[in-house]
Amino acid sequence: MRVCVVGSGGREHALAHVLNRHHDVVVTPGNPGIPGSVGTPPVEIDADLYVIGPEAPLVNGIADQLRGAGRLVFGPGADGARLEGSKAWMKGVLVEAGVSTAAHGTFTDEAAALAFLDTMGELFVVKTDGLAAGKGVVVTTDRAEAVDTVRSYLSGAAFGDAGRTLVIEEGLTGSELSVLAVCDGHDAVALAPAQDFKRVGDGDVGPNTGGMGAYSPVSLVTDETVDNLMDVAIRPTLATLRTRGIDYRGVLYCGLMFTPAGPRVLEYNVRFGDPETQVVVPRLTSDLGDLLAAASAGNLAGLAAGAPSVDDGAAVAVVCATEGYPTRPRAGDLIKGLEEASAVNGVTVFAAGVGERDGRLVTAGGRVLTVTGQGETVNEARSRAYEAASQLSWSGIHYRSDIAATPSGVSQPELEMDQ
Repeated sequence: MRVCVVGSGGREHALAHVLNRHHDVVVTPGNPGIPGSVGTPPVEIDADLYVIGPEAPLVNGIADQLRGAGRLVFGPGADGARLEGSKAWMKGVLVEAGVSTAAHGTFTDEAAALAFLDTMGELFVVKTDGLAAGKGVVVTTDRAEAVDTVRSYLSGAAFGDAGRTLVIEEGLTGSELSVLAVCDGHDAVALAPAQDFKRVGDGDVGPNTGGMGAYSPVSLVTDETVDNLMDVAIRPTLATLRTRGIDYRGVLYCGLMFTPAGPRVLEYNVRFGDPETQVVVPRLTSDLGDLLAAASAGNLAGLAAGAPSVDDGAAVAVVCATEGYPTRPRAGDLIKGLEEASAVNGVTVFAAGVGERDGRLVTAGGRVLTVTGQGETVNEARSRAYEAASQLSWSGIHYRSDIAATPSGVSQPELEMDQ
């Protein structure tokens, strides 16, 4: 089968890398660090399956365009992509589906937003309604910072139209979990859960980023935990989408938090997570292409191999970023040590913000490379990832030193979601 992966980041590199185990893969537009990258528009590429990586093309209807041309596509149409394109709309779906989530309100008026802010206790969460490349969320205990965020979003100063409608949520505390569910419009199967690290600095300090690292599997999160999540969150959400006339075929990324009061869904994304993909899909032992093709055809039940299978080991991903990320990422610095990093046993380096100058790879975005280590245990995978990361260098390179350093902290009584 020929597969076209659409996108240009570390997530797309990881998807292409794993799909290439069994299939012929082309990546568009890709980047100079991803083998098989071409500059041809997806509609001009002849492929048996199209896998859409980033959220923005999905929100803009690329899956609808390809399906309209008779192609088999893994990725929701623009109607289903509203789950990520509008956080307010997503919250409405959660409420209608009866899925536990944080208390929240949606606002376009500053006075109303600030009044609601004062009802939210000591932890404030402010989100852009629209897409903001993973940076449109502020979580703070500083009311002044929350007020400034509200004003900068609603005025359009921070994210333009994406923030002129915003969502304020109850601040929750606990351990987070990411589950990627492959959906065929009627049912879904879960891939291995992962935990990611959103803040730029060690100890979860500094601004939110697109993600600085991840690991899988997650301590104490059992198959039963994931099965429960599918029954009380993913499947009710798919059912609610169907009642709205939406045939959702693609990944439903569920980000949730295990709070003292039980699990709560924080968000849905409509694509593979980044960097979660870089630790989840490399662990697959079954054929990723066959799985995504069956979901795209609306026929997961007919998948000959059955549910996806994963190895018994672990994977840890460390994101290596450029100077100034996430606020003002610097570009154009020569990337050194890539060959040495890739030579570390059990390591794969995925290219994200990578460009080319005079035939050599240079930094071209905030998150430049994701270094994924695999091993029998999380500790072994982590050791390999950091050994490889230490081989890399460019001006201003930085990465967190504490990815997967501590267990998830989830205790058994917290694992079961409300029925």
